[in-house]
Amino acid sequence: MWNFEDRADAGRELARQLTHRAHEDCVVLGLPRGGVPVAAEVARALAAPLDVLIVRKVGAPGHPEVAMGAVGEDDAVVRNAGVISITGSDEATLAAAEQRERAEVERRSRMLRAGRPAVPIEGRVAIIVDDGIATGATMRTACAIARARGASHVVVAVPVAAPDALGQLTDADEVVCLCAPRDFMAVGMYYTDFRQTPEEEVVRLLAAAR
Repeated sequence: MWNFEDRADAGRELARQLTHRAHEDCVVLGLPRGGVPVAAEVARALAAPLDVLIVRKVGAPGHPEVAMGAVGEDDAVVRNAGVISITGSDEATLAAAEQRERAEVERRSRMLRAGRPAVPIEGRVAIIVDDGIATGATMRTACAIARARGASHVVVAVPVAAPDALGQLTDADEVVCLCAPRDFMAVGMYYTDFRQTPEEEVVRLLAAAR
């Protein structure tokens, strides 16, 4: 079983599986916040541009860790019908939750990019990186954004994921995952250091990549 020291260690391990893309026109897109330290190592290894792709999970009422879906840049939205049904959330509740998260997407976009436009990905290979996938809602939304922006090839690259979630990534052309344990419980279980990534670190990593 994989056990990563921290997100940077996971990124270096992941980069080894992506070296065949080093001579392609790639953009590495980290999902803030925890996906960016992983993505930074991949971008460094491939000598590729690094950017963020901002997506927010829409948590269930009273259980914010359970994803009813996700929203992201460019008004992208993905809904988990099964979770919505189980929670009994009506359309008004869901729409209000999505609107709150859209406001956070906009705030993060302004803050993390410091007013700069997103790195263009039209006609390029988009490598979307996170520190792990539990339900898949945020990653599915990220894939939809990359596809809408005209990426020629969408690659999902993560150190660890729940097997069921990987099967839902139908918008990805390719999925690279180092570890998909059948007894998956939580992403953090596969890291020695899984402390929350501060926004300041994300800004620093983006600035260093430029």
